[in-house]
Amino acid sequence: MTLDWRLACLALLLGFALGSRGTWLWQANAYGGQLATQAADYGRQLAEKDRAYGREREAAADAALEQLVAERNRRSDLESRLQEQGQTYWKEMKNAKSTQDRLRDQLATADLRLSVLLDASSLAAQGCDGGLRETTGTGGVVHGAVHAKLDGAHARRIISITDYGDRGLIALQACQAYVREVIR
Repeated sequence: MTLDWRLACLALLLGFALGSRGTWLWQANAYGGQLATQAADYGRQLAEKDRAYGREREAAADAALEQLVAERNRRSDLESRLQEQGQTYWKEMKNAKSTQDRLRDQLATADLRLSVLLDASSLAAQGCDGGLRETTGTGGVVHGAVHAKLDGAHARRIISITDYGDRGLIALQACQAYVREVIR
């Protein structure tokens, strides 16, 4: 009987040990499967996040590229408009110079004379006519006014001053047009 009792205890202990070992292996296998599933899900989530981030970066790069192309087109447009304005400016400067040269040539050949319109009332108030007569030429705008003809050197200086003034006005207009185009 003692042996039977010991044998039964040993069988029971062996049953508990084998059962514990079996349970342990089964749980390890189940938890391993859960961990593997969880790791796979986490990997898929990371991969999806990476793809989403990649798509977001691609969209941002495309937007930046489109903006760059638009800026390049605007710059090209501006450069062409400024080039046209530059050509217009130089054409106006050339025309003004040729006009001034023609006036200078006409003054030098005496084809053209500059005269100054004098105030007849102030001359009469001073009691002198300065030896000037009233002219009634058909080419004049003011009839019967007192004119004084200018010396050729003075006329050339006046033409030179108007030449500088014309060039300054043309340059100012070109600068204003440039600023308007750049700001626009």
